[in-house]
Amino acid sequence: MAGASPLHLLLSFLLLVSMAAADQCHDDDHAALVAIDTALGSPYHFASWTPDSACCDWYDVDCDADTGRVVGLRVYQDTNMSGIIPDAIANLTFLETLTLHHLPAISGAIPDSLVALSNLSELTISYTGVSGPVPSFLGALTALTLLDLSYNSLAGVIPPSLADLINLSSINLRRNRLSGAIPSLLLSKSPDGAYLQLSHNNLSGIIPTEFATVNFSYVDLSRNTLSGDATCLFGAEKAIQHLDVSRNALNFDLSDVEFPEQLTYADLSHNAIRGAIPAQVATLDGLQQFNVSFNRLCGAVPTGGNMSRFGRYSYLHNKCLCGTPLTACRQRPVGYLH
Repeated sequence: MAGASPLHLLLSFLLLVSMAAADQCHDDDHAALVAIDTALGSPYHFASWTPDSACCDWYDVDCDADTGRVVGLRVYQDTNMSGIIPDAIANLTFLETLTLHHLPAISGAIPDSLVALSNLSELTISYTGVSGPVPSFLGALTALTLLDLSYNSLAGVIPPSLADLINLSSINLRRNRLSGAIPSLLLSKSPDGAYLQLSHNNLSGIIPTEFATVNFSYVDLSRNTLSGDATCLFGAEKAIQHLDVSRNALNFDLSDVEFPEQLTYADLSHNAIRGAIPAQVATLDGLQQFNVSFNRLCGAVPTGGNMSRFGRYSYLHNKCLCGTPLTACRQRPVGYLH
C-alpha cells in the first residue's frame, strides 16, 4: 500500500472494520437462532444455518453492517415447516423486521414473549395457521410502523392498544375471524399516508367518526357487517386513493358526498346506500374502478369526464338509477304536476 494517502488508509480501515462486524456473529444472536432452528425441528429451510459459518451469512438473516447484530429475520414460503412460533425469537433483541410469511403449518398463538422486541419496526405474520387473539401487547412495541397479520385464523377483537402506536402507519388484518367494533382511535396518531386493511372478517358496528381526521391513503373494510355512515372517509381534500367498503350494511345518503380528488379505486357495492351519485365523480381523472351496484341509489348516472370508463356492472341492482350505460331516464310529460 506504498504511496497510499492517509484518507485512503482510513477508508480501508473503516471498510475492514465494517466487514469484520458483519462477518462476526454476536453470541446472543447465534444462540437465539440455534434455539429457533431447534424449536422448529431443524427444517431443511434452515440448511445454511451451520456451525462453520457466521449467522450473518445464514439464509433469511439480516445483520447491521456496523454492529453485526441481527436486525432482520425473514422466513418465506415453506409448506413443510411446522410448529409454533418459537419464544426464542424474542432473544433477538436488536430485531427490527420479523417476517413469517406463507408458512401454513405454523400454528398456535402469537407468543407474548415478542413484547421484548422493543426495536421492532415491521411485523409480518401472514398466510399461516396462527390462531388466537391479536395480542394487546403489540401496543407496547412503540417502534412499530407496519403490522401485517393477514390470512390467518385470528379471532376476537382488534385491541384498542394498537391506537397508542404513534409510528404505526400500516395495519393489515384481512382474512381472519375478527369480530366486534373497530377501535375508534385506530391509526389516529399515524403519520401521513395511513393504510388500513380489515376486509373479510366479522367486524360490526359503525365506521369510527374519528377516521375523519386520519390521513388515509388506502382503506379496505369490505366483507364485514359494518353499518351506518361512511361519510367520514370522504372529502375532496382527503388523500385516499383506494377505498373499498363493499359488502357491508352501510346506510347513508350519497347525494352530497364529495369524493377524494386523488381517488383511483372506489367500491361501495352491496350496501344500503341511498340518494344520487354526485356529479363530481365525473371529474375524478384518476378514477379507474367505480362500483356502486347493489344499493338503493336513484337518479341519473353522471355523464362526461371519466364516466365512459364504467359499464353497467358498476350500477346494477339499484332502486332507480338511469341513464347511460343503463336504460334511459324517463322524461316527465309536459304539464306534469308535482
